[in-house]
Amino acid sequence: MITTKPFSYRTAHITAIPEAGKISLCRVDGISRFLLAFAVFLCSIAQLHAAKVDTLSIQSQAMGKAIKTVVILPQKYSKGENYPVLYLLHGYSGNYSNWVKNSSVSALADQYGYMVVCPDGGFGSWYWDIANDRNYQYETFVSKELIDYIDTHYSTIKDSKGRAISGLSMGGHGALSLAIKHQDIYGAAGSTAGGVDFRPFPLNWEIKDRIGTYADAPQEWDNRVVINMIPKLVNNGLRLIIDCGKEDFFYAVNVALHDKLMYHNINHTFVTSEGGHNWEYWSRSIIYQMAFFKGYFDQPEKGEKKNR
Repeated sequence: MITTKPFSYRTAHITAIPEAGKISLCRVDGISRFLLAFAVFLCSIAQLHAAKVDTLSIQSQAMGKAIKTVVILPQKYSKGENYPVLYLLHGYSGNYSNWVKNSSVSALADQYGYMVVCPDGGFGSWYWDIANDRNYQYETFVSKELIDYIDTHYSTIKDSKGRAISGLSMGGHGALSLAIKHQDIYGAAGSTAGGVDFRPFPLNWEIKDRIGTYADAPQEWDNRVVINMIPKLVNNGLRLIIDCGKEDFFYAVNVALHDKLMYHNINHTFVTSEGGHNWEYWSRSIIYQMAFFKGYFDQPEKGEKKNR
């Protein structure tokens, strides 16, 4: 059973079914008030689905190699209709198959009726383009080459109104940073347990091998952390959902990101619940993340009625 309290403009709380734990939600955008709570209920009663899951090798001209990518099509997918796409990024040391193997993302894609694409981001690319290193051109791949391929080979909505991007940990950083840099490409973005400010961890995850040490290249680090990209946003220009478990080592930097978004009056949804940096939390997170993006995709443009 789900109970809700009335929403104010700034904050709200929902108590969900026991399996999902207790969720605290700070609501500062216009997504439907019941969306996140109802998503938990829908997932709890979901039956087996028949989404089609394909693994492709997509050539990256920028990197001169093929990149494994999972494409999930909802059961009702038809070439006669154009579908929204969620680009979903894995974390450090992960790969393209993580989301399909460890979460209900395929069933959720079927349930909500939009495509999900999970590219391989390498062991520790942080989804960056690194100058003079052809092996690390992942911003170009994800936000240019991959999107061009998907839009060419599938029936998609070919503008930002039909694209969202999210991810976990390294992929949460990647999703937000790519979306902020390419607001003409993506209309909505999310992050679960994202490394949105990695400066408190200067020796971790081989970041220094990509961009130099924090001591030697502080400006490079400052320019690449998501929390410093907030001034590039305009209110409601990019729909945002950010969540993190309270026992996660990235919790403090996610709270700081939320506070900075609030300071700059950028509407967003911020969710916290019990949990650490693990698949137990991430597999729960994707339920309300995908509900959020369903709400975004279904919002009609001004003067237009949406029939999806």
